[in-house]
Amino acid sequence: MDIEVIEERENPLLERKEIKFRIKHEDKGRTPSRKDVRELLVKEFKTSPNLLVVDSLRSEFGKREVIGYAKIYRSEGKLRSVERPHILRRNFEE
Repeated sequence: MDIEVIEERENPLLERKEIKFRIKHEDKGRTPSRKDVRELLVKEFKTSPNLLVVDSLRSEFGKREVIGYAKIYRSEGKLRSVERPHILRRNFEE
């Protein structure tokens, strides 16, 4: 899987970095899971898995790419206080 950062910006108010990205994958018939994407982003941005949240993943029919949006927080406390409960479940309770 190859990752391309489309947009990256700092959000000082919420103490996080917001990232829009594109992942091209070669595996036919299988879109990468949220867990696979998180692992790839943790390696790419050299951060702790406890500070990274994948907010959304979107793929189009017939294309081998995924467009996503992720956030990297400065502290775990801030992550837990800002993120919505269903996003926390999707990222940390798989």
